[in-house]
Amino acid sequence: MITRLRAENFKSWKDTGDLRLGRLTGLFGTNSSGKTSILQLLPLLKQTAQSPDRNRVLDTGNQESAIYLGTFLDIIHGHDKDAALELSVGWTLPRNKSAEPSPAYDQLFGAQEVSFRTSIVWETERPTVGLFEYDFERQRVGMHRIAGPEERYELVHGGDRLEKIVLRGHKYLRSPIKCYGFPSNALGYFKNSSFLPSLQLAFEDVFAKVHYVGPIRPYPFRVYEWGGEKPEDAGWDGEQAIAALLASKKVRRVAEWLKDMGLIYSFRVQPVGESRTIYQCHVKITPSATEVLLPDVGFGVSQILPVLVNCAMLPDGSTLLLEQPEIHLHPFAQAALADVLIDAITNRNIQIIVESHSEHLLRRIQRRIARGVLEAEDTALYFCHLKNGTSAIEKLDVDSYGNIRNWPEDFFGDEMGELADMTLAAMERQKAEHK
Repeated sequence: MITRLRAENFKSWKDTGDLRLGRLTGLFGTNSSGKTSILQLLPLLKQTAQSPDRNRVLDTGNQESAIYLGTFLDIIHGHDKDAALELSVGWTLPRNKSAEPSPAYDQLFGAQEVSFRTSIVWETERPTVGLFEYDFERQRVGMHRIAGPEERYELVHGGDRLEKIVLRGHKYLRSPIKCYGFPSNALGYFKNSSFLPSLQLAFEDVFAKVHYVGPIRPYPFRVYEWGGEKPEDAGWDGEQAIAALLASKKVRRVAEWLKDMGLIYSFRVQPVGESRTIYQCHVKITPSATEVLLPDVGFGVSQILPVLVNCAMLPDGSTLLLEQPEIHLHPFAQAALADVLIDAITNRNIQIIVESHSEHLLRRIQRRIARGVLEAEDTALYFCHLKNGTSAIEKLDVDSYGNIRNWPEDFFGDEMGELADMTLAAMERQKAEHK
């Protein structure tokens, strides 16, 4: 599970501060307040980890990517060439059934958590790694760039267990792999450094488990093709939702959630005729309604489907990022969506980070905390806003009864002000009409 996140000089953020992430993390706030930028940090690092280009420091994406952020100068705060982009993230290592660290990480001295930070600067007309470091079990190791015209790095380390790292070759190392990996000559130049690839593996492993659903999802089709492939998720735009649903055999669970949310009465996916590659989604709105195809019902069903599919089929230990999942849902369904998310983190051990404008979703989370269904400690709720043109963030102080003790002013608009003004206006009109 990803436990913390921080970014400095990223888009509208001068500094997000050190953000604690819970099993269920909520990012709320006004439009253009920076909450989406926080959500984009993890797909940015995932794209970088999965990029085939080992020399590309950060993969900011393209038109086909989950996120497309443009160039490095597009994402640096204030487009300031002299500013350094600082990113840091912490996570827990996977554990096997005996509650011990996975064998793949045995060389990390039994560490339960790892943290990573990197500093990326603009030099010689391109982004360059200034440093990166890993911290684990009170040990620290990484690479720092040496000032000068040449791109040279040195290995830095600290901690009692790393004292045995001894220089046995050239002092200077080649450039890092992307923004997080040690070059191959590090193993040759330093004795007792065989654990270094495990850190790179740990980084790539945690981001391989990050899955993202964007705010714009495709219009439903009348037929879907599925040839037996097994997508890892529903796709960042939801295009693989039906294939993933069929492969995971989670149709019944998703149908139950759709019914609980008040969106449909029944939902099933069935092959067309004798074909085993062409499928249709059949939906009934009420028990007495005629069964129709997915495009023939409200748009909200198809829009929420990728979210539900991911909640039902992602493997244990996954991190699911949701950008405005409540789009096209009525208030009751928005509130019920919170119960789906709570079900997924409780019964399927999935971490969820959601960016939302929905008051109904937040209120249901508060209600479930008050009922004891969800522990306040398992949540991390934030409010984002602009302050002097720069994004700022405030952690919502939620007690064990679901109360928010530092509710920001006009968080979801001025509800009481609207009701008071409506009442006053009605009284004034009634007086005028009576006269």
